[in-house]
Amino acid sequence: MSRRRYSNRLRKVSRDHKVRTFPDEETLSAAWRAFKASPNDELRNRLVEHYLYLARFTAERIRVKLPDEVDVDDLMSAGIFGLVDAIDAFDLARGVKFETYCSPRIRGAILDELRSMDWVPRLVRHRAHKLNEAVRAMEAELGRIPTEDEIARRLKMPPDQFEKLLRDASAVSLVSLSQKFGDSDSDRDVAEIDIVPDEQSSDPVAEAQKADIKELITKELTRAERLIIVLYYYEQMTMKEIGATLDLSESRVSQMHSAIITRLREQLGLNLEEEHIAAGTNLLA
Repeated sequence: MSRRRYSNRLRKVSRDHKVRTFPDEETLSAAWRAFKASPNDELRNRLVEHYLYLARFTAERIRVKLPDEVDVDDLMSAGIFGLVDAIDAFDLARGVKFETYCSPRIRGAILDELRSMDWVPRLVRHRAHKLNEAVRAMEAELGRIPTEDEIARRLKMPPDQFEKLLRDASAVSLVSLSQKFGDSDSDRDVAEIDIVPDEQSSDPVAEAQKADIKELITKELTRAERLIIVLYYYEQMTMKEIGATLDLSESRVSQMHSAIITRLREQLGLNLEEEHIAAGTNLLA
């Protein structure tokens, strides 16, 4: 049986069994002596089931300090591996209680599993934690959110190093899109993915502004003049290419372009440079 399947089976046992495997200390001591004298899977499994509460207790304590997405059963799976290793390595001759010996190994196994799953380097995590502690302390002292300059002085860091710290700290934030965002008036819970902005969708306000500017710029232009504006500013065609498209000479296109720009300046009532007209005509798209 694989370690993962073995761990899952033991987790189910821990939920279903409310009492320990061994009824008293004398029976437990006899099981330990028998296991150390002749190790076998049956005795090991009984000892593991007996001490499963240690794995669950340690997992639940660590879980309190972790994000909501972390499942306590996943932590317990890692803790069971530490429990099994502790049972195999435990020395009865030392006269130490197994619970005292086992707890640090269970905790270590859980922390090792968390580190292996973490995509952010430990140094970055440490710096982010240091920054958060400084911000919380300054908020309590000042009664407001501190500025970046104040935080940098508190940490005794030059501006360039502090900017790097901010970049590193921003990289450690990882949010599950399926987690609950907050309370909602409806029966359906609002998840993080429901409030993520769609960068590909158009802004209705911007679209309305584009339509207004397009109408303002083009309402007094002829079809040929509109084509010149669109082809030159939006399609990025040269005067020569526009002339070939409209069956006009390059000089004629240039003259018409200059006349159009002059008339648009007058219509808009603004003292605009040609590049500003270009920025406006880009909205014709």
